[in-house]
Amino acid sequence: MIPFVHLHVHSQYSILDGQASIKSLVDKAIADGMHGMALTDHGNMFGIKELHDYVNKINSDTLKEIKSLKKKIDEGNEPDTLEQDKEQLAALEAKVFKPIFGCEAYVANGDMHEHTDKNDRGRHLILLAKNLKGYHNLVKIVSKAWTEGFYSHPRTDKSELEKHHEGLIVCSACLGGEVPTLIRNGQLK
Repeated sequence: MIPFVHLHVHSQYSILDGQASIKSLVDKAIADGMHGMALTDHGNMFGIKELHDYVNKINSDTLKEIKSLKKKIDEGNEPDTLEQDKEQLAALEAKVFKPIFGCEAYVANGDMHEHTDKNDRGRHLILLAKNLKGYHNLVKIVSKAWTEGFYSHPRTDKSELEKHHEGLIVCSACLGGEVPTLIRNGQLK
C-alpha cells in the first residue's frame, strides 16, 4: 500500500463536525498503517497538547531504542555490525508516529477586525506547522483569531497569514475554502 498521512482530521474539539477522541484517531491511524496524522480542528487547537502527549507515550519505547542504537553507532564499538545497526535504526525510525499540528482556520473576507457583514462566515484554510517556527506562528494566528477576530467564530485574515506565514503549510481545505468556493461559482480564473 502507498504510504498515506491524513492532513485534515477533526476531533471532538470540532464542535458539530467531529466526535472522535484524540486517542481513537491516533489508534485508528496506526492500525491503518499511517505514520502520522494532522489534527486540524475548526478554528482551534484545543486537542494539540493531548495529541502531543498521547503520541509521545506511544513512541516512548521506540524513541528509547533509537537513542540507544544511535549511541552504539556513534561509539562504533562493533564495526562488523554497523550496517545491521543502521538498518535496524532506519526500521525503528519508520515506526515512529508523527503528529502534525494544525488548524482549519476561518479567514474573513476582509479585515478580521470588521464586524459588519453577518454573512461573513469566513473561508476555510488548513494551516499546518512544518517546524517549531510554524507552530509558534500558528499559535499566534489562532490566538489572535479568538481575541481580535472573533465574530460568531474565531476568524483571521490574509494580512495575519502573510505576517505569520513562516514555517506554515497552507492547504485549500474543504468545500468551505476560498478556492473551492470560487470553482463552484464558475470563477476559474
